[in-house]
Amino acid sequence: MTSAQIILFVLMGLLFFMLIWGRFRYDLVAFSALLIALVVGVVPVEQAFSGFGHPATVVIAFVLIISRGLSNSGVVEYVAGRLISTGRSLLMHISLMSAISAGLSALMNNVAALALLMPVDLQAADKEKRSPAMTLMPLSFASILGGMITLIGTPPNIIISAFREKSLGEPYAMFDFAPVGAACAVLGILFIAVIGWRLIPAERSRHDTGKELLDLEGYIAELAITPGSSVIDQRLGDLDPFAEEFDAQFLGVFRFAQRLPGLARRTVLQEGDVLVIEAIPEKIEKLRAALKLEFVSTEPGSDLLNRSDLEMREVVVPDGARATGRIANVLSVLKRNGVSLLGLSRRGSRFRDRLRLQQIQPGDLLLLLGSADSLAEVSQRLGVLPLAERGLAVLQREKALLAISIFAAAIILASFGVVYLTVALGCVVALYVLFGIVPLREIYTSVEWSVIVLLAALIPIGTALETSGGTALIAGTIVSLSAGYSAVVVLTILMIVTMTLSDVMNNTATAVIAAPIAIDIATTLQVSPDPFLMAVAVAASCAFLTPIGHKNNTLIMGAGGYRFGDYWRMGLPLEILVVGVGVPTILIFWPL
Repeated sequence: MTSAQIILFVLMGLLFFMLIWGRFRYDLVAFSALLIALVVGVVPVEQAFSGFGHPATVVIAFVLIISRGLSNSGVVEYVAGRLISTGRSLLMHISLMSAISAGLSALMNNVAALALLMPVDLQAADKEKRSPAMTLMPLSFASILGGMITLIGTPPNIIISAFREKSLGEPYAMFDFAPVGAACAVLGILFIAVIGWRLIPAERSRHDTGKELLDLEGYIAELAITPGSSVIDQRLGDLDPFAEEFDAQFLGVFRFAQRLPGLARRTVLQEGDVLVIEAIPEKIEKLRAALKLEFVSTEPGSDLLNRSDLEMREVVVPDGARATGRIANVLSVLKRNGVSLLGLSRRGSRFRDRLRLQQIQPGDLLLLLGSADSLAEVSQRLGVLPLAERGLAVLQREKALLAISIFAAAIILASFGVVYLTVALGCVVALYVLFGIVPLREIYTSVEWSVIVLLAALIPIGTALETSGGTALIAGTIVSLSAGYSAVVVLTILMIVTMTLSDVMNNTATAVIAAPIAIDIATTLQVSPDPFLMAVAVAASCAFLTPIGHKNNTLIMGAGGYRFGDYWRMGLPLEILVVGVGVPTILIFWPL
């Protein structure tokens, strides 16, 4: 191996470790790796930021903005509202929701599709008095499967198409992924609807969502003792009757910003003390009123709690949201908009430190208090998603037909080669802005910049690995280890390895690294690279074993009350099914 290859392999090894560890944001990790590669000279300076202008990066940004436009115009809500109703069996509900989710994911970003359908599914679960844990995971998996059907359905497909254009001179067309992707999606959804949901741990279905906040134990909240409170000079243990009446639990007392030892049950409460409690939202408010307490997050001297236009809103924190990694106490956007953070729930687990000192994590549920307009503004700025009906957004339903017509025209023109796909999508974005479907202020907030930075940072590193001969070395190693076996076996091995990587690291990163290896393997075997590229595209999208492999899995974790080990129960047989269906389908439509 050359010195450049050794440096790149060591750098990639560290990159993989950091991405799998997940301690730091993946975009920061990737950009740091790029800077190191530039300093040591394995990536030429003139290629440092070439990833930001790469077609794959631009297309992903455009797709995210278009997804916002389809949401703003009410297209998705119209479809869901016409097809979703209560009274169906669980099997029929999962089948229908999965089909809608997969269909939407084929034409828009699959994270956006899940975010739009998730509140619908939660409401259906609440009306049917069943746990959303039984339906959210099938919904997430179906949205991932649907993204494999088209070029714009998921970032790995866009990346694979860009690599094909670079290597063979021509990218994949809009529906070149459809034969393989649709076969995997249809059979995958059939498995999910008939068998898959039954593999979810039975414990997750034993909760009444109408009473337990979406299968979680409750929110951790803080209530301050103010002048006139009825609890002054009482012991904390004396409040047990109130705790029992409101299904709440007192977890501790803070005095002068210091936690008192244990649960402080013998402590005589004083004005200024802060009580840490756990309860569901409705009970938190009733307990506050009964004991004449105040929410700590309320500004001193404000009349926030006396306003009549207030409502409590539950939101979920997706991976990559602006709120992720920030301390609750420094979310200044809440104060600027007159919104209070009342509670935080983290996959049903407790924490004993103060609420406002907690670092917000993907999958957390936040309980916010404020006016409808303020909550809408805060949700958008923080990048969090509401778990109730999406009534906060002012939908432009009169523009739904215009929005879908513009998008459909662009897809048709791109599919027939009249207009280059990137140009077509750029025109859609421009027209959406021109007609007010996506306001100018939402253009930049619609783009998930963490993914853009991740991809833009990894592309130069991947290019350096390829030009240095590193990917050819990896490909040769895989081929030599499978010597004596047919190309079909090598194809299957590549698919399994890629799928395994995608389960523990970002699928965009997986596609960037695996795509050039796939081309080099095909070159070594002297066969067509198309089946190997298709195998990488399918495998990079299929992250079903963990909540960290795909953002959709992270998004449902808190709302469904899932544990880390819940995903593989349905995910492992689904991945085996995808390999079993994907390999022969690839060989039929993309022969060696």
